[in-house]
Amino acid sequence: MARIGANRGSNKERFKSPKITGMTSQKMKKVELDARRQQAAPTHVALTLAGSDCSGGAGLEADLKTFHAHHVYGMAAVTCVVAENPRHVVSIHPVPARRVREQIACCLQGMKRVAVKTGMLYSEPIIGACSLEISNLQSQISNLIIDPVMVATSGKRLLQPKAIRALKNLIEAHADLVTPNLDEAEILAERTIRTESHMVAGAAIIAERFCCAVLLKGGHLKNLREAADFFWNGRDGFWLKSPRIRGVKTHGTGCTYSAAITAHLARGLPLEESVRRAKRFITKAIRDSHRFTSWMALNHNA
Repeated sequence: MARIGANRGSNKERFKSPKITGMTSQKMKKVELDARRQQAAPTHVALTLAGSDCSGGAGLEADLKTFHAHHVYGMAAVTCVVAENPRHVVSIHPVPARRVREQIACCLQGMKRVAVKTGMLYSEPIIGACSLEISNLQSQISNLIIDPVMVATSGKRLLQPKAIRALKNLIEAHADLVTPNLDEAEILAERTIRTESHMVAGAAIIAERFCCAVLLKGGHLKNLREAADFFWNGRDGFWLKSPRIRGVKTHGTGCTYSAAITAHLARGLPLEESVRRAKRFITKAIRDSHRFTSWMALNHNA
């Protein structure tokens, strides 16, 4: 057996620094200056409070991929460990509320102007832990986006029924934006939402009831050629529409959408512009989804 380092001489030749040719000293200075500017630029930071999806397409994994795609430093406080893929949820293991609090405190310690989003919070104790730490550290949070995750795409309940009131209280107390899908919006608005006119009325009710902006996602509306979402900030509203993409069945769209909004807010964009850009991002992520043998996953690098 050859001794480690026996071919050290030849290795030195193999790993010699390559000679850079064709670059003037002036260009070299520009490259170095650009690198220093990039290092000196402020780092944009976002935090997600969400469940972990082992298949990587939803939950905090989707959030962190989305933050990275937008050049935002991502942090995560794990609320639940979920065994799932886009086809079904096998099991949910909630993290003790105290451990959730510790994670949030560690992430925000010494930070300033962190954009925060929530995903799967699952239980009343976990929601209480998140609410308490958000209250304690609110001076370090620039925005709070709440994706009121209640049911998985596969149909599995991701929020315990007795936790709904706690989630509503969290939204009312702290949210800058809430991003419900149709089913979640019906629970928040306490009315049926089945058409675009229902969406407009429902968004207005939610905004007034919870004192925050609303992005009501209409991707599950039937018999429409477009995926239509409605934004309302309590004064003004607008539609975000894109062609409906057929043949894609996956999960994590809500997570990714709200994470993209959070990333743009972390970078200092206004809420309305953040929502518009996030709509374009999620449309591309769906359109260019990864196609595996038995299921599909969003492409967060689209």
